[in-house]
Amino acid sequence: MNVTIENICFDCADPYTLGQFWSHVLGLPLGDDDFPGDPAAAIKLPTGQMLYFERVPEPKTVKNRMHLCLRPQTTRDGELERLLGLGATIVDDRREIVEDGGWVVLADPAGNEFCLLRSPAEKEVWLQARAAS
Repeated sequence: MNVTIENICFDCADPYTLGQFWSHVLGLPLGDDDFPGDPAAAIKLPTGQMLYFERVPEPKTVKNRMHLCLRPQTTRDGELERLLGLGATIVDDRREIVEDGGWVVLADPAGNEFCLLRSPAEKEVWLQARAAS
């Protein structure tokens, strides 16, 4: 039996505020029917799935077992500055890791971890340099 992913759910205290953060990160709007104080909010992705933000009473207490990895179209460091300006925080800076060119582990305002990878152009430069050595 085949299944598809309908949405990726974020448990949080304030769905609208966290949805706004991810809306700015991805450049995609919240649903027209999402408002402050709502118990849920959603962002429809171009692939048809949704990022779904749902109010829960308890705070996040441990490391995520699953997370999103973002690959920017601009430079990783430029995107990192933009994300920090939106309210993300650095959890672990792994940019110096040789494997796959490194990444930065960030947390959204609710504490959910996500990774920021190198851009496609930066990854290509890294792969070419690695092949030449």
